[in-house]
Amino acid sequence: MDDKRNIFMAMVLTALILFGWPYVADRLFPGANKPVQQSAQQTAGQITGGAPTASSPTSPVQGMTPLRPLPQALSTSPRIAIETPKLKGSIALKGARIDDIVLPTYRETLKKDAPAIRLFSPSGTKGAQFAGFGWSGEGLKAPDANSIWTARGTKLTPTTPVTLTWANGAGQTFEITLSIDENYMISAMQKVINSGASSIAVRPYGFISRDGHSPDVSTWTIHTGPMAVFNGAANYDIDFEDLDKNGDSEKLSSTGGWIGFTDKYWLAALVPDQKASFEGQFRKGAGAQYQADISLAPAIVAPGKSLAQTSRLFVGAKEVKTLEAYQDSGVTLFDRAIDWGWFYWFEKPIFALLHWLFTQIGNFGLAIICLTFVVRALMFPIAQKQFASMAAMRAIQPKMKALQDKHKDDKPKLQQELMDLYKKEKVNPFSGCLPIFLQIPIFFALYKVLQLTIEMRHQPFVLWIKDLSAPDPLHILNLFGLLPFTPPSFLSIGVLAIILGITMWLQFKLNPAPMDETQKQIFAIMPWMMMFVMAPFAAGLLIYWCTSNLLTIAQQSWLYSRHPQLKQAVAK
Repeated sequence: MDDKRNIFMAMVLTALILFGWPYVADRLFPGANKPVQQSAQQTAGQITGGAPTASSPTSPVQGMTPLRPLPQALSTSPRIAIETPKLKGSIALKGARIDDIVLPTYRETLKKDAPAIRLFSPSGTKGAQFAGFGWSGEGLKAPDANSIWTARGTKLTPTTPVTLTWANGAGQTFEITLSIDENYMISAMQKVINSGASSIAVRPYGFISRDGHSPDVSTWTIHTGPMAVFNGAANYDIDFEDLDKNGDSEKLSSTGGWIGFTDKYWLAALVPDQKASFEGQFRKGAGAQYQADISLAPAIVAPGKSLAQTSRLFVGAKEVKTLEAYQDSGVTLFDRAIDWGWFYWFEKPIFALLHWLFTQIGNFGLAIICLTFVVRALMFPIAQKQFASMAAMRAIQPKMKALQDKHKDDKPKLQQELMDLYKKEKVNPFSGCLPIFLQIPIFFALYKVLQLTIEMRHQPFVLWIKDLSAPDPLHILNLFGLLPFTPPSFLSIGVLAIILGITMWLQFKLNPAPMDETQKQIFAIMPWMMMFVMAPFAAGLLIYWCTSNLLTIAQQSWLYSRHPQLKQAVAK
């Protein structure tokens, strides 16, 4: 009766996993990044940003702006071009806004004619996002979103900075000198010159305005949305839903750090002087409008004097080496823009090894396979102990069977006799699980690396696998793409998932057969259950697991060939 109940429970659990897993996976383990698509409702309004008030130097002006085509929005202001190896775009002289940024080295999809990734676009356009710098002060006539600036310089490049100038007609001149490096960092030196008859109080600020949530879902494994580093710690606690519910966030004060919005692969962040104190805040505007801003300490500028302060703006891809380089140059915890999580200390070395293998081989799929060989080689001594434990369990199975027959009606006595048998034969039935437990952090680290690092994005392997960070595109139910339909997610079983199920089944066949019938049933269905569970994961993960299974099968077969008596030990 108990066996029937256990088998029934195992079947119910399996069904729950097979049919409930896609629901869980969609929310906890998001798949490949999709092209940015936002609705007109989301883009109905835009924070104009940076319009100061007496109480708050960076309070956004909340208003509704009609949706307009990108070319039209770009033509409403004279512009200064931006051109670097990794960034292209322009700066609007109206409002001194950095509102036109694309990444020419990254595409939205794998198609050859796919558009480049656009990170910044002007107010009122689909997916609008832009940044700017300004000043506030009591009684100060400062530039606003409608001010027309004068430019010295025709193009912003790594070798040619641009200076924007605006005079208020009351004796103060404002300058923003923009420079840019070879990657994604723009430096903005804000200078105010007081030619008036009296002192003025000014407070420089910077802002990033964004329309709509991130197209990448924020989960417990991947944070997207508002993010900041304050007081030496990364803050992932604020998200768009919090701002929608509670309005503006609390002000965050710090010396060193940064603030901005992060997507899965992209980042827009304000980086103030790391030795200066500043305040930062996330704000909620009308509709789906959000703003991140910083304000530096206020200062008095006497007549005939000037004040210059420098902040930076990062807008680009979250490349691991690039973020680490900025961190090494002084930007606090900049590499935490990637949500490595608790296993940061372990995931970074996994990425470093994988990336090094890629630079040597030139193919990320082969690099993953080589990584698997390295991991298995390091775990070989432990695997040997696992095999010895399994062999010992095989050897005592006849004795275990005898005890089960003898005490089939007295389970407490059976458990006691089995424990005594384990002690007498010096067998640890749980030692064979150690390699599995060690594999879990490795597997999770690789999962995070494949999901989070842009270095894996759109990386091909061989044949039909064009993106190792995405699920296997060939499904058995649509004849591997020959039939014009996409199966439901829980039935989307690809080639790699099938290989995973087969290799796991072969691996289980080499292990000692459990004496308990319920365990036999569970082990019999587990490979095919895992086939369904793992199918939505990134193809690179399945390649790792399949390779690991094949190496395990080869290792066990070799050990059995060297020790044939271990097979004979299970003979009845």
